[in-house]
Amino acid sequence: AFQLIDDALDYSAQAETIGKNIGDDLAEGKPTLPFIHAMHKATAQDQAVLREALQEGGLDRLPKVLDIIAYTDAIRYTAQRAREMADRAKSALLVLPDGPHREALAFLADFSVDRDF
Repeated sequence: AFQLIDDALDYSAQAETIGKNIGDDLAEGKPTLPFIHAMHKATAQDQAVLREALQEGGLDRLPKVLDIIAYTDAIRYTAQRAREMADRAKSALLVLPDGPHREALAFLADFSVDRDF
């Protein structure tokens, strides 16, 4: 869940907020879940843009990539998958005795999804 939100923030947050530049994953050629979802949902023409952006690295195509990420609803999709992962983690905690340790772990699962940095 934490990593999925990190991947979503790479395309949606302010650099000052997350402590790294927007599009770093793209510049490094990392196909994260928002990018993969966008590739799956984009038009054929935009899929070509995404492919080129990933293969070439850098941020020259970042504005267009961000547009594609937005219209394919990739950030919302990624956040939903992160929430599902956090909920699964919290369900797995039910085998532990009720108490502050279990509560702390559940808090961390929720925090991982609800954070904006």
